[in-house]
Amino acid sequence: MNILCISLGCDKNLVDTEKMLGLLKSDGYRFTDDEAEADIVLINTCCFIGDAKEESINTILEMAELKTCARLKALIVTGCLAQRYREEIMEEIPEVDACVGTTAYDEIVPVIRKALEGKKEMCFLDVNRLPNVRDSRIITTGGHYGYLKIAEGCDKHCTYCVIPKVRGSYRSYPMEELVEEAKELADAGIKELILVAQETTVYGVDLYGEKRLPALLHELCRIPGLCWIRIQYCYPEEITAELIEAIAAEEKVCNYLDIPIQHASDKILKRMGRRTDQEQLKATIHLLRSRIPDIALRTTLISGFPGETEGDHQILMDFVNEMEFERLGVFAYSQEEDTPAAGYDNQVEEEVKEDRRSELMELQQDISLEKSEAMIGRILEVMIEGKVADEHAYVGRTYMDAPGVDGLVFVNTEEQLLSGDFVRVKVTGALEYDLIGEICDESAK
Repeated sequence: MNILCISLGCDKNLVDTEKMLGLLKSDGYRFTDDEAEADIVLINTCCFIGDAKEESINTILEMAELKTCARLKALIVTGCLAQRYREEIMEEIPEVDACVGTTAYDEIVPVIRKALEGKKEMCFLDVNRLPNVRDSRIITTGGHYGYLKIAEGCDKHCTYCVIPKVRGSYRSYPMEELVEEAKELADAGIKELILVAQETTVYGVDLYGEKRLPALLHELCRIPGLCWIRIQYCYPEEITAELIEAIAAEEKVCNYLDIPIQHASDKILKRMGRRTDQEQLKATIHLLRSRIPDIALRTTLISGFPGETEGDHQILMDFVNEMEFERLGVFAYSQEEDTPAAGYDNQVEEEVKEDRRSELMELQQDISLEKSEAMIGRILEVMIEGKVADEHAYVGRTYMDAPGVDGLVFVNTEEQLLSGDFVRVKVTGALEYDLIGEICDESAK
């Protein structure tokens, strides 16, 4: 039978999708991108913010229409939206045959079997268990980069976030399992390994009684075939001197760090339940840049959090202007039910949230253009991502750019390159978020 799989939301969710695909392949299922050929549709959903929830619901409704006008025999919903709204989904969208929780995706094969037998199925296990998947993942990222999820859940309980409710408490995967999975990914051709979790910086505390991310990095760097190792989602208060030294010392670890700070007003940070203030944020950023001068720092911010005044917004603007992050994204605050912040007084109007978000992004655009222009003349190592159609040019990324969220490098060349090749590129032009360059030697590897 043919399965159409749709993965929504974050890269952590994508890892779950890839593991389900591996299980399904081992059980003999085939995969299709054509909904007209699908016997089964599997949707791995997200519900982190309002826009993600809306996208997930609309996708389910769109696929539900296939139950009446196509060959579709089963519609399966998994992931965060299923975990959070299981009863509502099954009651209000009768075309859905099964809902599977965030910690039960390793049960996807028996769930689909029951659905094909005409049995409505709701599969939800302890939200604090670790799914057990031994089958090989099916990599969906193109084959040259892949994600390694090192932990599940979160213990931070920020006041705006529903993740601990749908993903459970923080649970690290054993290091030996992660190293083995990374070796399998490298053997499959993965050259860039991206470490993800709701928070990577406290990896190992629950298993080993101490932070073990630096030790994990050292182990992963020994794996042949891996060229880049990138770290995502580092809470600033958990960044240690040992972690900074590991990044600085290990050649394979990209000088790149994703630090979601969310705000810079001490009042708003406290209302968010964050564990840093502005001075601590500055100290961490200065420490990273002093020890690793060429580090690229990415952050995410929330505009229009309840109680945010124009003064708080200006504090954040000034902070962004002073810190000059290499990469930055902004979300307008989403009032999520079952979170403390949803009941706070002084909710900010949607128009104001969006205006403040736009102001922050316009400021960052200026900062980004200035930093891009400063790269002109430099020679950078670039991983090729693909070819530009009908042109003698390719697109790629530098160590400063994570896939899907950061910029690209457009490489002009008549050479024949493949996705995953590494080449040395001289930067000849700059845009707000992207670079233009040309190959300066034959250094593909």
